[in-house]
Amino acid sequence: MPQILIVGGGYAGFYTAWKLEKQLRRGEAMVTLVDPLPYMTYQPFLPEVAAGSVESRHAVVSLRRHLRKTTIITAAVSHIDHATKTATITPAEGEPWTMTYDHVVVTAGAVTRTFPIPGVADNAIGLKTIEEATNLRDRMLANFDRAANLPAGPERDRLLTVVVVGGGFNGIEVLGELRSLASSLIKYYPQISFDDTQFHLVEAMSRIMPEVSLKTAEKVVQQYIQRGVQMHLDTQLTSAVDGVVEMSSGLTVETDMIIWSAGVMANPVVKNTDLPLDDRGRLRVQPDLRVVGDDGVIEGAWGAGDVAAVPDLTGGGVGGYCVPNAQHAVRQAKRLSKNLVALLRGEVPVEYKHKGLGAVAGLGVGHGAFQSGKFGFTGPLAWIAHRGYHGLAVPTVERKMRVFGNWLFNFLATRDIVGLEAIQTPRAAFEAVAARPKPAAEKTAEKPAEKAAEKPSSESTAAKADTEKVAVTAAAANAPAAKASSGKAPSGKAPSGTAPAKKAPAAKAATATASAKAPPSKAAASRAAATAAKKAPDTKETSKETPSAADSAEKADPSKADPSKA
Repeated sequence: MPQILIVGGGYAGFYTAWKLEKQLRRGEAMVTLVDPLPYMTYQPFLPEVAAGSVESRHAVVSLRRHLRKTTIITAAVSHIDHATKTATITPAEGEPWTMTYDHVVVTAGAVTRTFPIPGVADNAIGLKTIEEATNLRDRMLANFDRAANLPAGPERDRLLTVVVVGGGFNGIEVLGELRSLASSLIKYYPQISFDDTQFHLVEAMSRIMPEVSLKTAEKVVQQYIQRGVQMHLDTQLTSAVDGVVEMSSGLTVETDMIIWSAGVMANPVVKNTDLPLDDRGRLRVQPDLRVVGDDGVIEGAWGAGDVAAVPDLTGGGVGGYCVPNAQHAVRQAKRLSKNLVALLRGEVPVEYKHKGLGAVAGLGVGHGAFQSGKFGFTGPLAWIAHRGYHGLAVPTVERKMRVFGNWLFNFLATRDIVGLEAIQTPRAAFEAVAARPKPAAEKTAEKPAEKAAEKPSSESTAAKADTEKVAVTAAAANAPAAKASSGKAPSGKAPSGTAPAKKAPAAKAATATASAKAPPSKAAASRAAATAAKKAPDTKETSKETPSAADSAEKADPSKADPSKA
């Protein structure tokens, strides 16, 4: 069974797989789609996501949910060797592996194009992904919260200033949507006025929105000026270090939000292939969307979307090629899927040819721009046309319902202004209260305190040991006398001239010594003496053989005998 590998799950990749599922017969081919993300992003909605008009999850389409017959691999294609028809798949976790294919469809899309301007890489943010759009919304809402607590001054102005670099469709749309969001927030923040918010557009060309006529573009510029936006045309960004925007005109603006939207370029992944590229790094394809080299068509290789240089047979486009937009990407994918199936069945592929229907742009709630041929206009009707076109163009009925539901609910209850900036650092709240093992330095500091607490018990133990020592010494001193007595007095009785045993004075001395060393531990000293007595068997035997002081007194003076013994 032929293996079809689709590299990239954007517009072109998703639609190619979606249409192949409908067109291929059972067992005719196996389709695999590889993309680092498990979803397709509908990029025309990113400005509205940034403004809170569309829920972020509703602007993306799950690959696994809607491509039921396609094998989805969430990983990156790090290398393609078309000479051997193999691709290296590199997942986020685990080891890379090699996959073989019969046909490869390269639809890796485009990435943000930047220039080596100081500070841009460290302080700016793009608008090419759903994550970037969500961050812009949350940051603006958080900045309003912070600015409301500050007095008028540079720090407050910085939080309420937005700078957009790039006057193409994407930049103009996000500028208008954020201006609309800021205007709607002012009623919730009595400390902030309309004049406190500052919006700037920096564009190197003398006009904006090349996709529409000059007349329509000028109308947009005038509307933005009326809405409080400062338009800096014929101006370049020269620095953005530490959020300080410096322009070629000499103007300097401090801001917390620098949005970079100065164009796109083909995904660099195509550079890790042996497929032919043009001078702009795009895949070279012919009108039927098959990859073509100097020697003709390269069998089994296809390309579409922003990553490919597709000839525009209508005579329009830029440089004779289709402009990189969703309108062309979706239609190219549909044509590519038909051509691939036709080739599998031995039929002839058809060339891609599409004349643009026009352009629509959303510039904030109630503001829009429309262009079709030489006819163009701006205002609420253009805004409705924008929402109508893209609401129907987003793939799957399920996503259409969610998006239209967003707009309807926002119309009835206004847009949601809840910011979730803390989602960027989700563990911060847990880390602030989580218990941790004590550092080694703290443990070292605790040791003297522990020793001080243990000192009384240590002294008690020492006194105990001394008592045992004295008791053993006393027992040893009595042992020779006991031995001598046992040799002279039969039946365990001492001779009449024997003096009273010296055990009592020794015991008194031991008790006195123990008491002197450990006054508070009398009971402990007694236990120690008892323990010493047990450990000295000779002493025990001596006590049995040596007569007591009372017995000696009895013999010396019978009158002192115990009456009970008489």
